[in-house]
Amino acid sequence: MDRAVVAQKLESLRRCIARIEAKCPASAQALVDDADLQDIIALNLTRAVQLGVDIAAHLIAERMDVPAPGTMGQTFDALAQTGIIDAALSERLKKAVGFRNIAVHSYERIDWLIVHAIARHHLADFTAFAQCVARAPTGRSSG
Repeated sequence: MDRAVVAQKLESLRRCIARIEAKCPASAQALVDDADLQDIIALNLTRAVQLGVDIAAHLIAERMDVPAPGTMGQTFDALAQTGIIDAALSERLKKAVGFRNIAVHSYERIDWLIVHAIARHHLADFTAFAQCVARAPTGRSSG
């Protein structure tokens, strides 16, 4: 994967995280009561997850020793298998995929209290992911 592509995707991820941090209200009830904030937070969380999956898929595609994952969540498992991220971070990112799936497919079922908790307490998972990716070697593995 071209380092410039990685950098561009990581910058997009950084902007999503910054937007969530800037717009997430201090109280969960404020998020529950504000549809505009809900849209901003949900959209940027969804984008952050998608960017993470895209980056992971590109890193995995470079490797000849890792089979292609069948699901978005398995993409993070494969990244853990390569040693780019650890298993605990992989598990947390897979939970983020679960949120993304609800946001994309069943928006009306979103629990905004959970979203608030994610936005206030779990954005560090995306930052940790970005740091691991930035340290990851690029270039096709010869297997």
